[in-house]
Amino acid sequence: MTELNTEHTKKRETFSTGLAVFFATLGSAVGLGNIWKFPYVVGSNGGGAFLFIYFICVIFVGIPVMVCELYIGRKTRSNAVGAFEKLKPKTAWKGIGLMGIITSFLIMFFYSDVSGWVYSYVFKAITGQLSGVTPATANTIFEKTSVGLVSPIVWQGIVFIVVAAILIAGVQNGIERITKSLLPVLFVLIIICDIRAFTLPGVRNGLKFLYYADFTKINGGVILAALGLAFFKLSLGMGTMITYGSYFTDNNNLLHTPIKVAISDVVVSLLAGMAIFPVVFTFKMEPSAGPGLLFTTIPLVFSKIPFGGILLACFFILTSIAATTAMISLVEVPVAYFSEEKNMKRTNAVLLTVIIMFIIGILATLSASSKSLLGYIKIFGFGFFDLFDKLSSNILMPVGGLLTTIFVGYFIRKEDFKNEVMNNGALSNDSKFNLLYIVIRYISPILLVIVFLSSLGIIKF
Repeated sequence: MTELNTEHTKKRETFSTGLAVFFATLGSAVGLGNIWKFPYVVGSNGGGAFLFIYFICVIFVGIPVMVCELYIGRKTRSNAVGAFEKLKPKTAWKGIGLMGIITSFLIMFFYSDVSGWVYSYVFKAITGQLSGVTPATANTIFEKTSVGLVSPIVWQGIVFIVVAAILIAGVQNGIERITKSLLPVLFVLIIICDIRAFTLPGVRNGLKFLYYADFTKINGGVILAALGLAFFKLSLGMGTMITYGSYFTDNNNLLHTPIKVAISDVVVSLLAGMAIFPVVFTFKMEPSAGPGLLFTTIPLVFSKIPFGGILLACFFILTSIAATTAMISLVEVPVAYFSEEKNMKRTNAVLLTVIIMFIIGILATLSASSKSLLGYIKIFGFGFFDLFDKLSSNILMPVGGLLTTIFVGYFIRKEDFKNEVMNNGALSNDSKFNLLYIVIRYISPILLVIVFLSSLGIIKF
């Protein structure tokens, strides 16, 4: 494909088809945020008006950054660090890849904790432990799940066992097979929940919360929220899309795939919102309650609905699917690095990665709330759980995305970039590429600088 391909990279495993590429990339983007955070942020910040601004941000930040990362991955057929080393040998640019690996570790330290709660609730829902719950017992169950000394760590360990088993199977037999199988199931389960939600009396208020365009709520802060969400929601700045791009097929369309993934990701989020908020408004709950509502009141609500036990199990199963596909992509970033840069066998690389994530992740698990065992420990005013989140989301991810656009826009020859993106002439759309290139060089970097400075509190609106 290019002069960068060596005998080693020619033997490197890739996804088998364009459909597999799409599902794997979408699986990386779809996560727990789709099930609750995205719908809530949309509804609380102007509904349809926020959604309009979000799409603009996706166009000018999310998609361009994703194209850059996928380009770097497929061009080099290498991991996040090795990719930059191949493009610019013996330079500091490989630090972007190292940042991506560090970011994936930091995210998994706390993300695996929340995923453990979800896995636990799948078990509780299937075994009937959530049937007939009251507000008091619902809070007690969640507190034992999230604050206890043993249970949260056990479920976090189960999360890593599942992810490790999938990744050890490899790219096609593991990542590809799971994402191709689970994502369609996720869509079906969301539709089932949507159908039931649409029969509830609160459906009109729920849909109004999500979609009513209230432009009076749009201000500088809301625009920044949309910009940040567009960037972070698509798994950018953490080495994931570089790693997955290295598994892309030679004929995959690097322009169309990010667009399809971005649109599908939003569709999943909105479908999830359409399943949740009619229920929330029917039972007069507070829609701004955030993630805690997922575990403390949703079981209570479903317990009062016909076939609620089955729907509750479906709800948490689809949530666990979203969490699992996202975790697979995060863990794969350091796994690919250890396998290729340190010449480790894939199984050993997976085990080393998940063991490190699990051991350090226990710090997040035991500091998830003020009632947790380590909840009293503060670093720069944050507990371990929040510290890992802030370091990855507010610093490393936007910086990584910014440096990636600068790298591709200013340190890669335009013709080399164009040849790869246009599949060496197989695709022909010069006007679309030229527009993309302008956005990458001039618009995306400026917007990412604004997001980064805002996250640090340097710019305030």
